[in-house]
Parts: sequence; C-alpha cells; structure tokens
Amino acid sequence: MLTEKKLAPARSMSLAQLASRFRELGIAAFILVLAALVSLRAPAFLSVDNFRDILLNISILVIVALGQMMVIITRGIDLSVSSMIGLTAMMVSSMLVLFPWLPMPAAILLGLALGATLGAFNGLIIAVGNVPPIIATLGTMSIYRGMVFFYSQGSWVNASDMPEGFRRLAKASPFGVPNLILFAVAVLLLVAFFLRLTRAGRDIYAVGSNPDAARFAGIRAQRVIFTVYVLSGLLAGLAGVLWASRFEAAQTNTAFGFELQTVAAPVVGGVNIFGGSGGVIGVVLGAFLLGVIENSLTLVKISPFWQLAAQGLLILLAVVFDAAVLRRMQKRGS
Repeated sequence: MLTEKKLAPARSMSLAQLASRFRELGIAAFILVLAALVSLRAPAFLSVDNFRDILLNISILVIVALGQMMVIITRGIDLSVSSMIGLTAMMVSSMLVLFPWLPMPAAILLGLALGATLGAFNGLIIAVGNVPPIIATLGTMSIYRGMVFFYSQGSWVNASDMPEGFRRLAKASPFGVPNLILFAVAVLLLVAFFLRLTRAGRDIYAVGSNPDAARFAGIRAQRVIFTVYVLSGLLAGLAGVLWASRFEAAQTNTAFGFELQTVAAPVVGGVNIFGGSGGVIGVVLGAFLLGVIENSLTLVKISPFWQLAAQGLLILLAVVFDAAVLRRMQKRGS
C-alpha cells in the first residue's frame, strides 16, 4: 500500500510530462499544416526572408515568455511584464540621450538591473505579502505604466535622439543572423540550463508541483517564488532595451497589451497553467505559432484584430486541456 502511494505522484508526473510532449508535437504538426495552407494562397510565406521576419518578430516574445514560464510553473502569473518593458525602454533610452557615449553593455546591464528591481517588488508583494499573483501584478502593471508617463512627462524618445550604436544593438548581423535572434537563443539556452541542471531550477518545478511537499522537503517556497519574479523582471528589462533598439523609439504605450502574448506562448506551448510542468521547447513552439498566425493573417490580408481572437481561443483550449490532465492526475493519485 505504501509503495503504491509513493508511486502515485510519479505516475501523475509522468502523465503531465507526456501531456506536455503531446502538446509540443501537436503544435509542431499544426504549424506545418497551417504553413502548407497559407502557402497555397501566399507562396511568399515559405520564403527565407519571411521566415527570418517571423523569427525577428517573436524573439522579444520568446525572451519575456521564458520568464513568464518560470512564474507559471510556480502557479503564478505576471501581468506587469508589458509595463516593465515600457518603463525600462523609456528609462534606458532617456539615459542614452543624456549620455550617448555610454557603452552598449552598460545600457544592457542598466536594463537588466531596472527589470530585476521591478520584478523584486512583485516578488516581495507576492512571496512575503501573500497577495495573489494576478491581483499583485495587475496592480503593479498600472503602477509601472503610470511611472512611464511620470518619468517621460508624456514625451517620446525618437530614433533621431538615439545613438547609432544603440539603434544597431538589435539589428546588427555580425554572423549573418540578427543580434535580436542571437539574444533570444542565448536566453533560451541559459534558461534551459538553469531549469534542468541546477538545484534552484529543479526547486521551481517542485514548488509548482506540490508546494506543501516542497516545504516538507526543505525547499524555501517563498524564496523560490521571489526568485521567479525577479527573473521575470530581469528578462523583461532586457526585452525593454531590445524593444527600444529594434523599433528605434520609446513611447508611453510601448509594449501595451503585450502581456497577453507572453502568457499565451507558454500556456499554448504546454506549460501547465496549474503549475509544475513545462519546458523551453514548448515556449518556443508556442511563440512561433503565434508568430506564424500573425504573419499569415497579414499575408492573406485578414484583419489583424483576428489575431487577438486566435490568441484568446488558443489560451482557452490550452487551459481546458490542462484541466483535463489535472483531473486525470488527481484520479490516478487518489
């Protein structure tokens, strides 16, 4: 009897991992089918340049969605990422206008520091204050967006005000591949290494799978939750710098509404909305699917407003799937 009880969590986790793999394969198959259908109407879809454009369009999304993934694995959510991107983009761009001689590594470090600070504030409210993540980050989303207006006084930073080096930060292609894509690949590899090969990364999965069991195992759940929000803010800060560089502007509405995509990419990609499972490959596939949908709608001349409907539908389908898997896991574990 004791052996069966010990094996039940293992069977449940195996089911969750199997569901995640099934989701990833399903997304890959759906992307191939969608690509084939779109190419019949718009042959340019399969061109190398179009594929490069899709990768460029999703690079920032991948960076932020990887941070969102770690938050979701711990059964949380970070709705403030878009406002953190906007605030970081504005502050770093303004700093470079005042000090155009500032080296680009210093600008990146400044963005990382600002993002981590904002993320730490989220983490304190949630981990120490025990405020539900959706409420806490909904509040800080408005606070951080308000700070963008306060800091900028409603003004914008335009391309003509930015140093040439900063404008080329995201667009330069020293190896034939745009820097923006290289940044996304680097973050992807670092997050994959962190989650799979470090104790801190494994603790994130443990807290998300079963918080009570994690505490009994000596894992400090509060510290883990605080850490994932700091990491989410850190990556949002990097995204803010790259956003300003790519679009050569910092506006009061920078990244407004972007949080929906950062939630959709990991959830659609197999990161269980109820916590405990998910991986970087699924996040990339989810982001690529969103990028393909956006690109396809443009090529076949369908209103881009349908993109929001598609994102919402994909999130609903993913949550329904996760709920079914959770019920199955609970039934097996009982």
